[in-house]
Amino acid sequence: MHELPVMESILNIVMKHAEMNQVQKIVSISLMVGELCDLEADWMQHYFNFLSNNTLAEGAELRVTYTPIVLRCPQCVCSFQIKKEQLGAASCPSCSNDGKFDLVSGNEYFIKEMEVY
Repeated sequence: MHELPVMESILNIVMKHAEMNQVQKIVSISLMVGELCDLEADWMQHYFNFLSNNTLAEGAELRVTYTPIVLRCPQCVCSFQIKKEQLGAASCPSCSNDGKFDLVSGNEYFIKEMEVY
């Protein structure tokens, strides 16, 4: 259910931009969502539909693209992608470090673009 506050925030942002640009209708919203966010596209659309009722964004389609998890090794500065299941057992492909890593991407969500008229 953590999709609800996220969708509320996204709706507020798109409505603000729609108002600033005199948009008549928001047709679609492209979102980039990190794999670690645990946000499900179906639930995001469900909550967005509920929240956007009677707004310029009513009926807008959410187009969700998931961004991969990318870690950076603090020892050799190598960046590499991993799957969620590999998080506890990650090791650097360059120097074999299996300690702590910096998260580069995979925990973010943002609006990439909106289709409007």
